[in-house]
Amino acid sequence: MEDAFDAHLDADGVSFDGSDARLLATIAETGSVSGAAESLGRSRARCLARLRELEDALGPLVERRRGGSDGGGSELTAAARDVLGRFDRLQATLSGTADVPETVLSGIVTHVEGELCSVETDAGTIRAVATESVRTVEKAVTVSVRADAVTLHDPSDTPDESATSARNRLSGTVEGVKRGDAVATVSVSVGLSTPLRAFVTVESVRRLSLEPGTSVVASWKATATRATSTAVEPQ
Repeated sequence: MEDAFDAHLDADGVSFDGSDARLLATIAETGSVSGAAESLGRSRARCLARLRELEDALGPLVERRRGGSDGGGSELTAAARDVLGRFDRLQATLSGTADVPETVLSGIVTHVEGELCSVETDAGTIRAVATESVRTVEKAVTVSVRADAVTLHDPSDTPDESATSARNRLSGTVEGVKRGDAVATVSVSVGLSTPLRAFVTVESVRRLSLEPGTSVVASWKATATRATSTAVEPQ
């Protein structure tokens, strides 16, 4: 391929990548930010600054303990373990040499129906599969959407909702196209601080005339979307 696709999670203007995953994993291994910084050959100040950026977008990731019988230290929160799990799944689902990016949105559960829930986000309402712990109205959640689950349509040729199981759909405008030999990642502005990513074939790029400024409708199934809690339980 002409370009490599790096695995990353996008949330609120921050892209979580392999370097960030190594930072969190090393904090878990060493029990402290200082230990992780030394192990990775990074400055402690740089690691702390990056953690602040990530936590502003993803919520608390590291719980810092002071003193005590074990001398204090740091450990990962449930939110951090969830982020690492999602990142690992991205790396485990490579297509050829391409990683599949994932977009993460924040929202509030407004309706629950069995294993599915409706989540109100800044981009609109999204239906997703929810774990039992988040099947509660007014629950704060994050919704993850894999790029290879998203289909792009010309607005004038979008299937009627009754004719497809892909009930999630957002209207947007193409921000950019990262093209390889056979596949491309299309970034679509849907009213969020970060774009929605769609993983499509180069043939689809040509057929839909995808380029910056092109209007599209993005659709995907509820079963391809996961809602997880953003809350961190107190220690």
